[in-house]
Amino acid sequence: MIGKEKRFTEKLDKEQNDLMIPFKDLLNEDEIRIIKDNSNVVFYKGQDVIFKQNTRTSHVMFIKSGLVKIFSEKKNQRTKILKLGTPHEYLGLNSVLGEETFSNSAVAVEDTEIFIIDFNIFEQIMRNNGEFAYALVKHITSINLKLFSRLISQSQKQLPGRIADIILYFSDRIYHSEEFSFPLSRIELAELASTTKESLIRTLTEFKNDKIIKLDGRRVNIISKDIVKTLSRIG
Repeated sequence: MIGKEKRFTEKLDKEQNDLMIPFKDLLNEDEIRIIKDNSNVVFYKGQDVIFKQNTRTSHVMFIKSGLVKIFSEKKNQRTKILKLGTPHEYLGLNSVLGEETFSNSAVAVEDTEIFIIDFNIFEQIMRNNGEFAYALVKHITSINLKLFSRLISQSQKQLPGRIADIILYFSDRIYHSEEFSFPLSRIELAELASTTKESLIRTLTEFKNDKIIKLDGRRVNIISKDIVKTLSRIG
């Protein structure tokens, strides 16, 4: 997927671009230099495919800027959005380190910069730097536990609780604001909430009519975050 003409790649300028990956402080100067010498920044436009499920892994990816939709593709052509990747997060690291192919797909939601590191170089550094490798293992474990917790919680909640979770997810985790625009379509939001488009729209409309939120197209303004939190808590 990398290298299509509609994208362009620039080699990192070693004097102007600092390495931004997590746990950089555990790397020595030689390791940082090696990563920079074997890395690129790839630019993706909104809706560009970053990688496809079941394609071979070859690089370690890190979100420098933008927003990425990470989803699972099912045999019946339905999809399940697992999460949104935000800046300063690794992308597909589970698959790169544990499998030969990607277990999920990733698409840029908006214009996005991906920092791409040669896997062989990254693996070599992990083998030689146990402290860095241990920090990565803890990082991956924490992310997986949060994802599992969210999916389990979602399966146990009624629809208002799931929609409240979606609102809080964008407010607290993505935009850090009580006023934001949904970056996803209604169908995609329904996938994220494990419901139908019609049920999602009906519930959002009820929240609007009850003056819990203001809603104008994709634009959301949370009027009563306490109520949204209560709906999320009681499910």
